[in-house]
Amino acid sequence: GGIEIEDTAHANPDAILRIPIDLTTGLLPWQARSAVGRIGKKGKEALAMADILVKLYGVFWDEDASLAEINPLVVTKQGEVLALDAKVSIDDNALFRHDDLEAMRDTADESAGSILARERGLSYVPLEGDIGCVVNGAGLAMATMDLVKYYGGEPANFLDIGGGASPERVAKSFRAVLKDRNVKALLVNVFAGINRCDWVAQGVVEAAKGLTVPLVVRLAGTNVEEGNRIVRECGLPIITADTLAEAAKKAVAAARGEKVS
Repeated sequence: GGIEIEDTAHANPDAILRIPIDLTTGLLPWQARSAVGRIGKKGKEALAMADILVKLYGVFWDEDASLAEINPLVVTKQGEVLALDAKVSIDDNALFRHDDLEAMRDTADESAGSILARERGLSYVPLEGDIGCVVNGAGLAMATMDLVKYYGGEPANFLDIGGGASPERVAKSFRAVLKDRNVKALLVNVFAGINRCDWVAQGVVEAAKGLTVPLVVRLAGTNVEEGNRIVRECGLPIITADTLAEAAKKAVAAARGEKVS
């Protein structure tokens, strides 16, 4: 415990022991014993540590974890090996296989937007910026966030509304993002393939009614002309953009309180 593992990996990479694991067999006992031996442990102490390693991997695999960590692992004066603390992160996408774990979910540490997005089936990750992002497709969402940062802004979230972005789904996305009180501007970036820009535009217009922060919208793809017409003729103060770069620039400026058209 108490080791900054990232700093150690950078300054002294040989101090980090990595074990490749065959997913068809899992972590084998001999691999665990070999690893413990390489850090200088012997006898009953080494066997106990190896047993813990194998069981830790079992937890990681069986529970669909994205992280399983023991910190600290201690050896008492009596020679006992004990896990004093541990952290396990479960992949949300696998919780349908683990009703027992889902029942233990504690929402106290989750943001209101995260809770609402999960209830609505949206892929949402809160961040620390002030530009809310509503995008379809994970790759496009990442590119949108990158350009927001490139032009000097900070994204408030990652949000992928998915391929079938109906008007109702767009409106739900707005509500999830706006649960974050730090949001100073909202950026919608949709490239319609499976869905249609006119559907998205209808959802944007409906969700924008009563909106108190600037809204920048960039649409591309299927039925883009009709989608842009709906947005521009709705009578609401929606800022439009033809390219992602233009949309990101305008969103950053709007979040700073600059006048944007």
